[in-house]
Amino acid sequence: MHYLLIYDTAPDYLQRRGEFRSAHLALAWQAAGRGELQLGGAVGEPADSALLLFYCDNAEIPAAFAKADPYVVNGLVTSWQVKPWHTVVGEDAANPVKP
Repeated sequence: MHYLLIYDTAPDYLQRRGEFRSAHLALAWQAAGRGELQLGGAVGEPADSALLLFYCDNAEIPAAFAKADPYVVNGLVTSWQVKPWHTVVGEDAANPVKP
């Protein structure tokens, strides 16, 4: 199953992220190394949110990531949510549906 971890970021996110970026990226690459985190990054120009795509068994995995993320812990992320994403088209779709 795919899950989207959706972050809303603080107004000063870009100014403050440098202090926590190495720890955030280390956590992210560990999740990627386990095959859980597929893609992640800031959204917008300038960035005002972030999306992280997980492929895992349950929503607790991306939720645990968020709870441990230095961006969340230190207030750079003002709110977050995990949503199941029912992917049906594409090579990596979790539940392919073809005509």
